[in-house]
Amino acid sequence: MPVFGLIKPKDLIYNLRRLGFEGPFAGIRHEFMRKGNLKVYVPNPHEGEISREEWEKLK
Repeated sequence: MPVFGLIKPKDLIYNLRRLGFEGPFAGIRHEFMRKGNLKVYVPNPHEGEISREEWEKLK
């Protein structure tokens, strides 16, 4: 898995949109973004940055 640094949720969403993803859409537990059949879950939007550990908990 590539190494991820900290990122703010709004920056993550901005960059995913630049890559062609749509959303974010409301999910049951987390928002998600979609590009074709690919879904990427976004950790709960909260103040601060998203760490790699938070990403790994979404699996």
